[in-house]
Amino acid sequence: MSVQTHEAPPLDKVPVRPTGEGGPPARGGRKAKGTLPYLLLLPALGLTAVLLGWPLLTNGMLSFQNLNMTQLIQHVTEWNGFTNYTDTLTSETFWRVTLRSVIFTVVNVVLIIVSGTLIGLLLARLGSKMRLLLSVGLVLAWAMPIIAATTVYQWLFAQRFGVVNWVLAKVGFDSMADYNWTGSQLSTFFVISLLIVWTSVPFVAINLYAATTTIAKELYEAAALDGAGPWQSFKSVTFPFLKPFLMVATFLEVIWIFKAFPHVFAINEGGPDRLTETLPVYAFVEGVGNQHYGAGAAISVLTILILLALMSYYLRLVLRQEGADETETGETGENKGKKA
Repeated sequence: MSVQTHEAPPLDKVPVRPTGEGGPPARGGRKAKGTLPYLLLLPALGLTAVLLGWPLLTNGMLSFQNLNMTQLIQHVTEWNGFTNYTDTLTSETFWRVTLRSVIFTVVNVVLIIVSGTLIGLLLARLGSKMRLLLSVGLVLAWAMPIIAATTVYQWLFAQRFGVVNWVLAKVGFDSMADYNWTGSQLSTFFVISLLIVWTSVPFVAINLYAATTTIAKELYEAAALDGAGPWQSFKSVTFPFLKPFLMVATFLEVIWIFKAFPHVFAINEGGPDRLTETLPVYAFVEGVGNQHYGAGAAISVLTILILLALMSYYLRLVLRQEGADETETGETGENKGKKA
C-alpha cells in the first residue's frame, strides 16, 4: 500500500487574490449599501418638506389670491391670477426698493468680509491670552440675540440720552448733542449697517482664523527665503488657502444680509418715510401692515427669485472652485501613490 504525497507549491507560485477581490458579496449587501444613505436622509428630508416646503407652497398659492381682512374673516378664497405680480412688477416703488436692497447688501457684505478677514488674520498673530480675550468678545457679539442687540444700539444712538451723542459732544462736536440718527435715510442706514456688521463679523473672523491654522509654516519660511514681504506672502501663500472659505462665506453673507428683517425693522420700521425699507420689510409692510396679504406674498416670492438670480453666477463660481479643489486633491493623491 503506497501513500501518495503532494508537495506544496512554492510560495512565489501561489496565486494571490488581488486586494478587494474577496468572495462573492453577500446577497443584498450592495443594494443595502446603496439605499442606506437615502434612508438616513429621509427624516431630514421629511422635516424640510414640512417646515420649509409647505410654507413656501402655501405662500405661493396665497400670492395668486386677493386676500385682505374681509376675505380672511369670511374665509373666502378669491383667486385673481397674476394680478398681484403685475401690480408689483409695474410699481416704481418695488424697483426702487429692489435697487436699495441690492446696494445695501453689497455694501454690508464687503464691510463684513473685509473686517472679518482682517480680524481673523489678527487672531492668527496674537498671543494666546489676547487671542482668547478677543475670541470671547467675538463669540459674545455673535451669540447675542438680534432684538437684544437692536435694543442696545437704539440706546447707544438715542437722540437725547444716547451714549454716542454724549461722547461726541464731550470731544467737541456740540452740534451732535441732540442729533437724531434715525431722522434721515443715510444716518439710519449707518446705524443698521453698523449693527449688521457687528453681529456678522464674528462668523467670518473665527472661521477664517481656523482656516489659517491649516497653513503650514514651512510655506511662509520658503516665501521669506525667496524675499517675499508681508503683502507678497499673503498674496502667494495665505490667500490661495483662504480663497475657498472666503467664497463660501461671501455666498452665505449675501443670503443673510439680503433677507435681513429684524435689523432693519426694529431700528426704525423702515423709516423715515419708508426710505430704509428693504425687500423683506417692504413685503411685510405691504402684506401685514396694509393688510394686502396676497400682494405681500407675491413680493416675498419675487424676493426669493431675485436672490436666486443674483446668486446663480456666484454659486457657479463656488461649485467650480470646489471642483477644482477636488481635482487638485485627487491629482496630489495620485502623484503620492506613484511615488510610493
